[in-house]
Amino acid sequence: MSTSRPHVAPGTESPSALPPDPMRARGFDAEIGRLRGFLRDWIDGADPEMQPLLEWQFVARAKYFRPVTIFACRQAVAPGEIDADTLRRAAAVEMMHNVSLIIDDILDRSRFRRGVLTLHCRFGMLPGLMASGWIAAEAFRLCDRDPFGVQRLAELLKRLASAEALQWRLRRQPLGVEDWRHLAGEDTGSMFEVCACMGTGDERLRTYGHLLGMLYHGCDDVGDVRGAVALGGGGDQDLRDGILTLPAALAIRDPEVAILFRNPSPRTAEELVAKVGAVLPAAEAYLDRLAEEAVAEAEQVAVNPEPLIALVRNTRTLSR
Repeated sequence: MSTSRPHVAPGTESPSALPPDPMRARGFDAEIGRLRGFLRDWIDGADPEMQPLLEWQFVARAKYFRPVTIFACRQAVAPGEIDADTLRRAAAVEMMHNVSLIIDDILDRSRFRRGVLTLHCRFGMLPGLMASGWIAAEAFRLCDRDPFGVQRLAELLKRLASAEALQWRLRRQPLGVEDWRHLAGEDTGSMFEVCACMGTGDERLRTYGHLLGMLYHGCDDVGDVRGAVALGGGGDQDLRDGILTLPAALAIRDPEVAILFRNPSPRTAEELVAKVGAVLPAAEAYLDRLAEEAVAEAEQVAVNPEPLIALVRNTRTLSR
């Protein structure tokens, strides 16, 4: 089977041509190398119709936060080399993560992700949707002899689906920080919970994964608002759609901001971005407390908490 990359036009460069992401591994370079090799072999053995799509989607500037979380949780309870079963679980979770990315890009009508054309823009809507289903099926196949892994993947898909539906239903409602915690915990939190469980093979680090996922979600929220402020309001899609982010949850404590949030318009967009941007220091302070919660959980539960603490500190830098 051919493993050559699809021909691309100028300006739509292959993801593999991009420089590595400096936030990618942080101490797990060898394990990430093994994972990339695993995925490379998987693509090489895939159905020829799917190979170009898989090549485009997976050979990219992936940060591999989710596999790294699995590796860190494994080392936190069983220090030493990452075994083949854990590597396989990490590959399955990375596949499910890419399923969510493909669907998000289609729903958001995103043309680019990390500077590269999104899958549906490169190959078309129907191939993109079919690839997402194909990848999900492959993730389950990888864990066909691992009942615990299959259960966690099923849990992940169901919770992600429910979280996205809930988040969309609650858009433009001026809710509070506790509501944000619930949404973030079911969205990104569920992904990192599953990563923690996949790493240990049990439930002992689930709470840590939940907290780490909320921290990641919150840092992403703050980073998006920083980008929108820098762009004068043009880059904040969540505010446009009325999605409850951490900065928005803090800002809409002000009744005037709540009105703007409920009734967005092109005329008031810049004002809303400025109001939400003004609470970024409070959002950063909240994320600091969330990071402390995650560190405390790691120290209380893990035999070897150092990899988990390093992961929290690495994640915490993402909003800055």
